[in-house]
Amino acid sequence: MKFKFKIQQYQTEAVENTVNVFAGQPAQQGQKGYRIDLGDKNTIGFSEFDSGYSNGEIVLTNEQILDNIRDIQVAQLIQPSTSLAKGQGRVSLDIEMETGTGKTYVYIKTMFELNRRYGWCKFIVVVPSIAIREGVAKSFSMLEDHFMEHYGKKARWFVYNSSNLQQLDQFSQDSGISVMIINTQAFAASMKEGAKNKESRIIYSKRDEFASRRPIDVIAANRPIIIMDEPQKM
Repeated sequence: MKFKFKIQQYQTEAVENTVNVFAGQPAQQGQKGYRIDLGDKNTIGFSEFDSGYSNGEIVLTNEQILDNIRDIQVAQLIQPSTSLAKGQGRVSLDIEMETGTGKTYVYIKTMFELNRRYGWCKFIVVVPSIAIREGVAKSFSMLEDHFMEHYGKKARWFVYNSSNLQQLDQFSQDSGISVMIINTQAFAASMKEGAKNKESRIIYSKRDEFASRRPIDVIAANRPIIIMDEPQKM
């Protein structure tokens, strides 16, 4: 029981520290409505008024975010960063957790906390293999009732499937916590040009069955928060 308590405490601290990186972000800025790109709408049956919901912008300055990160690092006796890490988005965070300490639970709970405090609702979990992808999906399923009890809502999640692209429109239209789970082979940038990987070719190309749109563009319009599970393997 003592060990379990330590694990729970570690998980709580990991979630709090991650969420506190954005301390000062107004909650009302967390979600933004937008008009979905319908493409050739006659092929998918959308009305011209279909709306999507994306993550709102981070209104904090880089200096404010860096100050928050430094406060967390100092409290953990970590050498304070001198600048924000360079990445594809505004903020790139590396959260290290020991094996067996419940990292999947921690990042799912972090999604709920980011939604509760700041209103962000669109998330993508990227995994390095199909086996890990299935494990993550199982965790989401098993923890649904747990998070419903604590937050009064469920996360709508799905595993990306290149043969069922309509799921991406549902992802765009959902105003609640929405999560897409995807493995790197489905979109790896190195495979874009002349890729032999079928899924990678699909996500970057205009598809007749998807109203002549590129799936990657529909995903990007949601301004999702990306969570990379075991990035060292990617």
